[in-house]
Amino acid sequence: MRLHVVDHPLVAHKLSTLRDERTDSPTFRRLTDELVTLLAYEATRDVRTDTVEVTTPVAVTQGTRLSYPRPLVVPILRAGLGMLDGMTRLLPTAEVGFLGMVRNEETLEASTYATRMPDDLSGRQIYVLDPMLATGGTLVAAIRMLLDRGATDVTAVVLLAAPEGVAVMERELAGRPVTVVTAAVDQRLNEHGYIVPGLGDAGDRLYGTAG
Repeated sequence: MRLHVVDHPLVAHKLSTLRDERTDSPTFRRLTDELVTLLAYEATRDVRTDTVEVTTPVAVTQGTRLSYPRPLVVPILRAGLGMLDGMTRLLPTAEVGFLGMVRNEETLEASTYATRMPDDLSGRQIYVLDPMLATGGTLVAAIRMLLDRGATDVTAVVLLAAPEGVAVMERELAGRPVTVVTAAVDQRLNEHGYIVPGLGDAGDRLYGTAG
């Protein structure tokens, strides 16, 4: 597994505002959207492309376009939905799948309650969206499901990561074609499995506490 922490002043600036407990939900959603687009720029550096011939108003030249099959973007519900627009803004031709997973707050284990994606992901580049890499259980379960369906290149885009979660990913997905792109790796997890200093519950801060 490869870990890429995006070191950029705009990323750090937006992340600092997301961390602030005074940041309201509309601002939090907007900044998440902007931050994800910056992370997506780094995450897609190795997106597969083909060379094509392009006719400009002046001459014929060589250009680039995304290869087929198109990349697949998979937000993990519900908080991952808040990252979808920021990712597809950079990859408007990508297809979108959905994966519903919930973490048991006592065992910290993840279970799947909904899936909407192709059964065969052979040859696909997949971008998984989840704001927090905390314990690592949710992302490991999600990525294993994608690999079992034939995915050969999976990139997880997360706002924040904890060292414990990174270690779990490295152990459980060793030797697999997986990359994690994040804005920062924080200090640790607390006794409730939350990232410290973190930014709180991303889903609640995006959408409120309803449901």
